[in-house]
Amino acid sequence: MEIEKKYLTANIPFDLDKFSKTEIEQCYISTDPVIRIRKSDENYFLTFKGAGEISREEFETLITKNQYKNLLKKAETKIISKTRYFIPLGNGLTAETDIYHGELNGLITTEVEFKNQIDCDLFSAPPWFGKDVSSDNRYKNSFLSRFGLPSNK
Repeated sequence: MEIEKKYLTANIPFDLDKFSKTEIEQCYISTDPVIRIRKSDENYFLTFKGAGEISREEFETLITKNQYKNLLKKAETKIISKTRYFIPLGNGLTAETDIYHGELNGLITTEVEFKNQIDCDLFSAPPWFGKDVSSDNRYKNSFLSRFGLPSNK
């Protein structure tokens, strides 16, 4: 089960270069049901996601580079490219701040994944996270990869 909140981040009040990061490219073989393929640095993943907004089932498995390349041919969406920074928040939580590239250049989102719904409900985001868009489907990567940036943020 994946439980996460997502925020539309406008300004980051510190230097991201002091945090670990990964370069991600991903696209979708299907958006209903959600079947995603992702390259994260030199690792490759196939992910199935269930329905839902903040809480939903997620199954992820490692695949080979060759499998990834073959699955790319079956993609029904554009590739999303982004740099993900991992920012420790304390209490075992990590903010994942994504800086998007290409057609989504200028978009910055921050996500936090939780171990359970109680921790999610009790979470108070720092002001720099920005607007909570967890329930706004226009900011799901499956939507962004099909339709691009929402016209009214």
